Amino acid sequence: MKSIKAAALAAAAALALSLSACGGSSTASTTDNPYGLITPGQFRVASVGDSKPYTFTDSSGKFTGFDVELFTDVAHRMGINNVVFTGQDFSAILPAVANGQFDVGAAAIGITDKRKETVDFSDGYLAGYLTVLTTKTSSVTGTDSLKGKRLGVVQGTLQETYAMKNFPDANLVRFPDNNAAVAGLNSGSIDAHFLDYEAAKDYVTKFGLRDAADIPSFDAPAGFAIAKNKPALKDALNKALKAAMADGTWKRLYQKWFPGSPMPKQYLPASDQ
Repeated sequence: MKSIKAAALAAAAALALSLSACGGSSTASTTDNPYGLITPGQFRVASVGDSKPYTFTDSSGKFTGFDVELFTDVAHRMGINNVVFTGQDFSAILPAVANGQFDVGAAAIGITDKRKETVDFSDGYLAGYLTVLTTKTSSVTGTDSLKGKRLGVVQGTLQETYAMKNFPDANLVRFPDNNAAVAGLNSGSIDAHFLDYEAAKDYVTKFGLRDAADIPSFDAPAGFAIAKNKPALKDALNKALKAAMADGTWKRLYQKWFPGSPMPKQYLPASDQ
């Protein structure tokens, strides 16, 4: 009887130690990975490789641009210096973030109510203009001349949503990215392409195209996309973004990547407002 009791006590002690060890492991895991990242200490970021000056790959294949540099700075403020950017079709970014393939989506992604059904967002960090891009010989001279024209849009973007609502008489042609759409514009398969103003400037210079219309768009500022139910990650991103704006880092990066473009006052240091 005593041996049975002793064995039972030993088993109970072993179980207690096992449970204690499990509890300690869980606590350590939370401490080591407070933001619930896929890999502790590393940000896996979904982006696009052809959206200059927001996010694009340089001649060596390295990601760069305003969003890339800003997010890298934000991550550093959060204590994370290992940031891996991976190119995706724009329309694939939010689903990939929502299902846990990436920690963050960073590609000048406008914050809309529809998108917030799928993912969560940081505070906004960018607002700008939309542009109708065409060739120098095109009959497209502005938004009023888009009726019956083949208008390119990148699938899943704010430009697509805007065009569907505001250019109902245009024939929308959807592309996976801006490069494909501009190739279509140059080949004559579309009459114009509707894209972001800053990206359009680069294509105007590179291919001798024409800016037919610029439309202000401040209703859906860009934010960093994250999966839902990650309050610690969201709070840390917002705190770091606010700090980057307060100390002038956001302003410096904006002036670097968007020289001469207007700057929203809400993103500037208090001394500049």
